[in-house]
Amino acid sequence: MSKVCAFCGKTPQGGNYVSHSNIKTKRRFNPNLQRVRHQFADGTVCTLNVCTRCIRSGVVNKPAAAKKA
Repeated sequence: MSKVCAFCGKTPQGGNYVSHSNIKTKRRFNPNLQRVRHQFADGTVCTLNVCTRCIRSGVVNKPAAAKKA
């Protein structure tokens, strides 16, 4: 699974761990991705990896929940 948002294209960034003695070692900042069902304009539903910012801003259109019989 790639760590890329399906809508905004957000990817992991690099950085450093910084210890108390100021020694720096490499680390990775991964985006907060969630698997979300998205309904496209034509009505098709697909599961995508989307960052939480796109979910919160309303880019993702969640389909209506199916009623249980």
